[in-house]
Amino acid sequence: MAKRKIEIMDTTLRDGEQTSGVSFSVSEKLTIAKLLLEELEVDRLEVASARVSKGELEAVKKITSWASEHNCLEKIEVLTFVDAGKSINWMIDAGAKVQNLLTKGSLNHLTHQLKKTPIQHFTEIQKNIESATKHGIKTNVYLEDWSNGMRNSKAYVFEYLDFLTTQNIERVLLPDTLGILTPDETARFISEVREKYPNTHFDFHGHNDYDLGVANVMEAVKSGVNGLHLTINGMGERAGNAPMASVIAVVNDFLTDVRITVNEKALNKVSKLVETFSGFRIPVNKPVVGANVFTQTAGIHADGDHKNNLYFNDLMPERFGRKRKYALGKTSGKANIQKNLQDLGLSLNDDELKKVTQRIIELGDKKQVVSQEDLPYIISDVLDSDTIERRVIVENYVLTHAKGLKPSTTIKLKVEGVIYEEHAQGDGQFDAFMNALKKLYKRHSKKELPKLIDYAVRIPPGSNSDALCETIITWKGDEKEFITRGLDSDQTVSAIKATEKMLNII
Repeated sequence: MAKRKIEIMDTTLRDGEQTSGVSFSVSEKLTIAKLLLEELEVDRLEVASARVSKGELEAVKKITSWASEHNCLEKIEVLTFVDAGKSINWMIDAGAKVQNLLTKGSLNHLTHQLKKTPIQHFTEIQKNIESATKHGIKTNVYLEDWSNGMRNSKAYVFEYLDFLTTQNIERVLLPDTLGILTPDETARFISEVREKYPNTHFDFHGHNDYDLGVANVMEAVKSGVNGLHLTINGMGERAGNAPMASVIAVVNDFLTDVRITVNEKALNKVSKLVETFSGFRIPVNKPVVGANVFTQTAGIHADGDHKNNLYFNDLMPERFGRKRKYALGKTSGKANIQKNLQDLGLSLNDDELKKVTQRIIELGDKKQVVSQEDLPYIISDVLDSDTIERRVIVENYVLTHAKGLKPSTTIKLKVEGVIYEEHAQGDGQFDAFMNALKKLYKRHSKKELPKLIDYAVRIPPGSNSDALCETIITWKGDEKEFITRGLDSDQTVSAIKATEKMLNII
């Protein structure tokens, strides 16, 4: 038995652009439209509202021109209004061929906003549809505030739907305009209109004010709806619309008696592009497209994944063009680190792994983020430190930097079990530290400190700058040059660690 097809209409460029502070440029709208149709393969696009601005008109012209060249002009839809033909003229100028006519789906809106009777409203709508048909424009009809209409003025809704079944329209669009429906209500209301009008194409347009957008979409599909309106990253007014990525995953995994044609592998790519263009940041824990949703943090989970994928579910990251990651931090454990080492093609023995794990836990306790790119630096630092006998230890130090005063440092050094203290100023905090060290060695030791001849600082590629900083210092003694490295989230501290290694080498 053939599965029932569910049309997916993306309304990121229209309803999604109503997200506070978001406004796409003409070129951004065209780029997103191309990506949505060619790579994500949605069935339809709602790209704009008629008569909004000159820039909106220019954007729609660009999109319809491109769509006409690619034989998909009828996939481009524009929100229009019952305005005595002004929206129709705008559509003609824009080159668009499908209007989504905004009308009143509740008696409350009709009575208090338009101050008209149902017959007056229906008469104006009929004139609009006839004018659109005359100009070769197809019509879908939005029943704004339909959800409240079904709650509070159901007789009006059915009177209106009775009228619409006599009109030359393609689809009836049922929005939960204020995001007030529960899943039970969605199922009941969709079932009622589906049963009463079995030959009418109904779309469901869900908002997310109670965080029930995806749940309501599920019930709408199960109750027989023909199409869904979604936005990338759940963009939209107030709490936004039902999010594209979550809905696609839910439909594919749990609603197996229907089919959709959206390309899952393109979801993450499109999501990131829209994030970049809009400035509307994706929460890291947002299902499917969030930065953290395919990242295992707890070491026990990584261990379970290694042992027969015990912590996997059907949301495999590869479905969405992504890859599973294993976070490095205080809860990581050896299993997480081993997974990251495998990705990098590195291996450590048990003792080395234990030491590296301990170092990562120490960083995690400081609430520092450790990335996979940091690992080689941590390994190098840990293993390098392990080869040096710590006869000289920088026990304590105080670094001060104040406006109008030279930076200064007070240090406490333990040399062969004996404690020494010294204070000095310098041109910078590390320079002050070195001056204090030189004074201390001149006073208490016969050793001459090597000269610092090169000082380099770097962060691992792809690392967060607040996580790790590696300082590489080249020293020149009487006989040879040598290099020491220090690793810390603070640049001066990493330099001090590199210097401590030098003191143990000389």
